Amino acid sequence: MYENFEKWLDGALELEIPDNAVALNFNIYEDGDDLWSVEMVACDRFDVADQDWACDEVFATREEPFEWEEATEWQTVMDNVVGWVAKYLTEGKYADTAKKYAGIGCGFVDGDIEIMYVKE
Repeated sequence: MYENFEKWLDGALELEIPDNAVALNFNIYEDGDDLWSVEMVACDRFDVADQDWACDEVFATREEPFEWEEATEWQTVMDNVVGWVAKYLTEGKYADTAKKYAGIGCGFVDGDIEIMYVKE
C-alpha cells in the first residue's frame, strides 16, 4: 500500500503549492463501508500548541485524495498513514521539498493531529 501512497504523494508535491504555505497536514477520512481517504493540505500558519493551524488551508488535494478500501479500525488506519508519511519523509522522492515547511502533521480530520516533523 505504501508504494501507492508514495506515488500519490509524489504527484501532490509536484503541484503548485502557494508561496504563503508554511505547513502541511495529511487529513484522514473514514468514508464508510471500509473506504478511507487521505488529502494533503497546505496551511499558511503552523503552531504546535494550537492544532487549529491545520484549518487555515491555502491549498488542498481534496479533489484527488489518496483512497483505498480496508476492513480495519480507525487506529490501524491512523498508524498506517503516520508510518507512510514518516517513511516518505526519510526516503521519498520529494522528502526535501516537504521538509522545507515549518511543520508537517497527520490525523483524522475530526481528531487530534500527530506532529510528524518540525523544521529546526
